[in-house]
Amino acid sequence: MKHIIINVGRQLGSGGHDIGRMLALDFQAKYYDRELLNLAAKESGLSEKIFEQNDERKGFFRGLLNIGTPHVNSFKPDLSQESLFQFQSDAIRKAAKEGSCVFVGRCADYVLRDFENTVNIFITASMDYRVEQIMNKQHMDAEAARRFIEQGEDKRADYYNYYTGKKWGSAESYDLCIDSSKLGLMETEKLIAQFIRKRFEL
Repeated sequence: MKHIIINVGRQLGSGGHDIGRMLALDFQAKYYDRELLNLAAKESGLSEKIFEQNDERKGFFRGLLNIGTPHVNSFKPDLSQESLFQFQSDAIRKAAKEGSCVFVGRCADYVLRDFENTVNIFITASMDYRVEQIMNKQHMDAEAARRFIEQGEDKRADYYNYYTGKKWGSAESYDLCIDSSKLGLMETEKLIAQFIRKRFEL
């Protein structure tokens, strides 16, 4: 199998995680979502908890420092939000060099912009579909699910826009944007896989 890198951006509730896993199976690639946090922790020697609390959240690490969180203050004083992003970026690049990968989120499309054989996908879905998915997964009512989506996506967009200088979810940043609520997750994955095979002549 050819060495390919698939970067998946996604709206909350769109099924991006599940589609990413299916793509990884389809292309015999390693799957990285929250697994990247463990990888970054190992590479940096820092606690994985720090990366979890910082995950796709711009400015959160500085907030921890301000309230004097012990497990953060015990590290060297020059540790910053930017250095955590750098550790995670280094982990992404290292994994990408080792073989075919599917990366979900974490600005991987930007981090790997100079790598060959990359394809950048963005998965969206209607708000009604996403609200229903979040209601089922998080056991919320419709109003709470909508707030969860809006707040989560604001943080995700701020993080992406800050570190990439691009606009999260903007079509020009991706090779393919697709609405998973039209065909369902499995058929959406098949369509994306077909696009990738044509893109790389597989």
